Amino acid sequence: MSGHSKWSTIKHKKAANDSRRGKLFSKLIKEITAAARLGGGDVDMNPRLRTAIATAKSSNLPNDNIEKAILRGTGELEGETLEEVVYEGYGPGGVALIIEVITDNRNRTIAAVRHTLSKFNGRIGERGCVAWGFDKCGLIVVDADSIDEEELFLVAADAGAEDLTPLEDSIEIITPFEQFDKVVTAVQSTDASIQLAEVSMIPQNTVRLEGKEAERMLRLMVALDELDDVQKVYANFDIPDDILEAAA
Repeated sequence: MSGHSKWSTIKHKKAANDSRRGKLFSKLIKEITAAARLGGGDVDMNPRLRTAIATAKSSNLPNDNIEKAILRGTGELEGETLEEVVYEGYGPGGVALIIEVITDNRNRTIAAVRHTLSKFNGRIGERGCVAWGFDKCGLIVVDADSIDEEELFLVAADAGAEDLTPLEDSIEIITPFEQFDKVVTAVQSTDASIQLAEVSMIPQNTVRLEGKEAERMLRLMVALDELDDVQKVYANFDIPDDILEAAA
């Protein structure tokens, strides 16, 4: 998982600091609206909304935008009708892909996703073709220099974390979906610097990519992320760190 989680962390940092911030804000607002529509506007009763707001604040989305997105979700403000759709498919080298979108026009979105995949030797698959190879879990990535590894392990494990993996400059924590909120809260109570915290689809197995195929895969990830309706893309690739960093 480290390859994909590292890419997610790099992408999150870059999007928060470069010219794509406006696109990031649009995606964050859609997620907050969808979360409020499905689970209500009370953050204490809606874990998905609570996570969406925390992610939005970590990316410096203004509070006014957050509040309006919640009100649109609960119907207290007018807004476009949004629906959530999940597409499954394959990328270069047979990498499995799960693409989550929030859209007001399914036909436009599926056409854009299909066209983008085809440009990089990918394709849309049937529903369920790859989802069986992923587990819905919590993913937390912490700066390794911000906290002692043993201390973090004890705190995270006590809160219900499933696995903790030291990486080169960070520590990756995997939690059961049901324990994600509790583990995030526990980690936040320490001095740990959280680089990424999200509900994720964790691949059970990975596909190792090298050279041109790895570069093509990452260009596909960037192209999908640039589509306005695409919220998240999960993939089971394993790509060398030097290629990940060069692509970023």
